[in-house]
Amino acid sequence: MKQSEIKELSTEAVREKLAENKKQYADLKMAHSVTPLENPLQIRKIRKTVARLATELTKRENQ
Repeated sequence: MKQSEIKELSTEAVREKLAENKKQYADLKMAHSVTPLENPLQIRKIRKTVARLATELTKRENQ
């Protein structure tokens, strides 16, 4: 998810996406530790999306 797409979301939608992506990240990490994933770069992509969402949420709360 790109930063421009995140900016268009409402604050509540950002919170929902953040929770959803955190859960997906944890699931991928667990699956990868048990059996290596076919595409381990998914983990990096999700982690960066979580960071983008968290940054946007913090930015909105500080305004």
